[in-house]
Amino acid sequence: MSYPIEPGDIVTVTITGIQPYGAFAVLPDHTNGLIHISEISDRFVADVHSFVDIGDEVRVKVLDIDHQSHQAKLSLKAMHRYKRRYRRAASFKRSPIVETPKGFAPLREQLPRWIKRGITKEEDI
Repeated sequence: MSYPIEPGDIVTVTITGIQPYGAFAVLPDHTNGLIHISEISDRFVADVHSFVDIGDEVRVKVLDIDHQSHQAKLSLKAMHRYKRRYRRAASFKRSPIVETPKGFAPLREQLPRWIKRGITKEEDI
């Protein structure tokens, strides 16, 4: 990689070690990094091995980097969030919301009934 890696960059790293608190990795510029267990997944992580193994190449987001000590804080779960957002946005593009010919008229007609029914239910409580 010809440019310095900075926070916010997305890079492919190689997992070099696993501990109960996270996974160690080496970045393309030979900087060492840690994916803390809290940055592995949005879900509960009982065992880091269930997400990565030594030698795996994974894409991560660089959260912070110290160029003096050549150490980086990395996030694997940020990549999962990015993928979910991308898929969700792509699905909206494929099926746009189409307004019905009647617009909001059916809702406007039903609203007084819903309000009356709601008030009646509240009085019953």
